[in-house]
Amino acid sequence: MYFSVSLLIMRQIALALFFTMVTSCNYFDVKKTSSEEILEEELKTFNWSEVDIYPTFSSCDNEKSEEAKKLCFQNILRQAIYKNIKSDTIVVSEYLKDTILIKFQISERGELSVVEMDVDSLTLKEIPNLKALLQNSLDSLPEIYPAIKRRQKVKTAFVLPVVIQAN
Repeated sequence: MYFSVSLLIMRQIALALFFTMVTSCNYFDVKKTSSEEILEEELKTFNWSEVDIYPTFSSCDNEKSEEAKKLCFQNILRQAIYKNIKSDTIVVSEYLKDTILIKFQISERGELSVVEMDVDSLTLKEIPNLKALLQNSLDSLPEIYPAIKRRQKVKTAFVLPVVIQAN
């Protein structure tokens, strides 16, 4: 009888030690992470100034590299602007050579809008309908495919320099 009571007490002590070790162990602690915390951590590492795929036109799809597609996109924009300006008869009284900085924005749906134009006052005086000419040239562009960042269509902004020269 003495042996069985002693064995019973040892089992109870062993069981108590086991439960103490299990409940005090940090191994079983689970840290709950909310989706907001995950998003916040992800946004810290997110580079907002770069996109995976630059906005493009369907005619630029044949280009091999992203840099070539970007140049193709910019060239099509410039050509549309130059074509529209050349088609209009512009008479100037002074020699003009100006670089216009056009700040564009392309929405997630591929809609292009002019945010701002940095135009010299002399150029605007000589070509008062310049902003309308630029807007008309952009309205005649083919469909734009928006930029893509992490498989999501995103809004992008960029600046396109356009040189205007008239005698």
